[in-house]
Amino acid sequence: MIVSHILSGKGSNVLTSGPQATIADVASTLADNKIGALVVVEDDGSVCGIVSERDVVRQIAARGPDALNLPCSVCMTRKVVSCSEEETIDSVMGKMSEGRFRHLPVIRDGRLAGIISIGDVVKNKIEQAERDAEELKRYIAG
Repeated sequence: MIVSHILSGKGSNVLTSGPQATIADVASTLADNKIGALVVVEDDGSVCGIVSERDVVRQIAARGPDALNLPCSVCMTRKVVSCSEEETIDSVMGKMSEGRFRHLPVIRDGRLAGIISIGDVVKNKIEQAERDAEELKRYIAG
């Protein structure tokens, strides 16, 4: 199974932020949309970072409530690990496990094409296991 399969089911809409958006703005967007991370993009649409709920919490813990007025660029991850639509789910899962993160932007032709979460990956793996089990049952029965 490949990433494009997940995107075809969930869509490729990705909420983004600019690097100058405040941490308070990012926190509001995350909470309002019930998501765990925002991709940070430059004016030209290129990905320059990703900021997660964890990043926001760490800044508040380190700097107190004044952190909410800072730009999200102070806490975003700048070296964004991404994937392509052709990558396998196993490859994506490996990247997430190794990097200890839960969201992976999908890049097509240098541009943001979607985002995959660990929840998307786990859901896909469960569905695949269920399909495999059904095929095995049919094979044994027939």
